[in-house]
Amino acid sequence: MTTQNTRGRRRASSPVAELRPRAVARVDRPRDSHREARRRRSPLQQVADFAAASGVGQKAGVALAATGLIMTVALPGTGALTASSEAGSSAAAMALGSQPEIPVSASAKVDFSRMAVSTKADPDAKLRQLLSAQSAGSVQAESSKGTLGAPLSRMVSVSPFGYRIDPFTGGYGEFHRGRDFAAQCGTDVFAAASGKVTFAGWHPYGGGNRVVIDHGNGLETTYNHLSSFNVSVGQSVNRGDVIALSGTTGASTGCHLHFEVMVNGDVVEPLGWL
Repeated sequence: MTTQNTRGRRRASSPVAELRPRAVARVDRPRDSHREARRRRSPLQQVADFAAASGVGQKAGVALAATGLIMTVALPGTGALTASSEAGSSAAAMALGSQPEIPVSASAKVDFSRMAVSTKADPDAKLRQLLSAQSAGSVQAESSKGTLGAPLSRMVSVSPFGYRIDPFTGGYGEFHRGRDFAAQCGTDVFAAASGKVTFAGWHPYGGGNRVVIDHGNGLETTYNHLSSFNVSVGQSVNRGDVIALSGTTGASTGCHLHFEVMVNGDVVEPLGWL
């Protein structure tokens, strides 16, 4: 039997039934020892154990080190996580493992020289590097190729360098000192490289109006049969500057540009430098 007080709560008027005793839990459960051991480990050790067991720890550590998120991480597949801040360690070394030693003689020399980079701002870089260390006469063909710019915007060879048939007499055996390129009279002629004008005038040996540019260390270029030129002796020019207009002056059978390359005073095949 129960009664209700002023607050609306019911109070038992009869004796309370006897409570059921609480069951006592087992003191030693099968996994308690393992749980207690895990509690004593630091969070870092727990992560290392999981990584070693799952096999993903090593892959994750190497990936983080490679992306630069961490400086250096060593994650052995079966051991605990270790971290190192030594600059000598690298992610690549960890990924590839130990590298074999390469024996080197104590007298071995290491070449730190760099090739010049030719850009639009400095198109003469390669040529300047070749000529700064040696005479033009000692430059090998594979190194000189492409170091001179084209003297015409459109290069079409119409007569080769060397011995050829004389266009005036028709006889064989004339030595052609340069290479002829097709060009209508009045076509812009460009300086093949930076340099100083050493000759600008009439050539008495068939070249007609002729311009000669000295590029240094024995390298010169000549431009012949010009209808006109706009440079003077002693003037400095840059690669690509318009120095003249093509023509057919001197010993010429028609409008074209006779272009020569001279190395230490001797003419050479222009295509070896263009």
